Amino acid sequence: MTGCIARSDIFQHRLMEEPPPASATRRTRERYEQLVREAKTLCASCPLFTDCLYSAVAEHDVSGFVAGTTAAQRRSMRNLLDVEVQADDFDQLAGARGTRRPVSHEEVLRLRTQYPNDSLESLAMRLGCSLSTVKRHLRRARRGQSPAAKTPRPRPQVNAVLDAFDTVVDQQRQPRRTGSSRVA
Repeated sequence: MTGCIARSDIFQHRLMEEPPPASATRRTRERYEQLVREAKTLCASCPLFTDCLYSAVAEHDVSGFVAGTTAAQRRSMRNLLDVEVQADDFDQLAGARGTRRPVSHEEVLRLRTQYPNDSLESLAMRLGCSLSTVKRHLRRARRGQSPAAKTPRPRPQVNAVLDAFDTVVDQQRQPRRTGSSRVA
């Protein structure tokens, strides 16, 4: 059993979702630091550490404390690696169609061809998007402007993620110097 499962009281503690702000009480900040130390110790001894870190940095945008890192540290690592990870859309995974769902250009054109006599409002309802989204895609099609498909960035190698972890975590461990340095 991994540490995050065995000690869910640490990893699922409300403070671990997001670090407390500077305005938080001293007691709250100390409790957070204690939880982080305990979680880091558990992560460091976990046999799944490398897989967990890679997944949290290169595959899924997860929240909270994962693989010995905070969400801010994982963002820093992604910046170093030039990795872009989209947050998982749990509504889409569950099959729910809600508002503000991205609609592909091809999907709009396919439905327009499939239902040529439907009103644009009806197409918007079928797609689960706004009327203006349908109109925008149809205008682009009339002008011959198909949105360019994004070329997915290649995923980084595991060693690159581990190097980024070392860089980000070590950088944050080093004491920060403030003010001017004095020469003796």
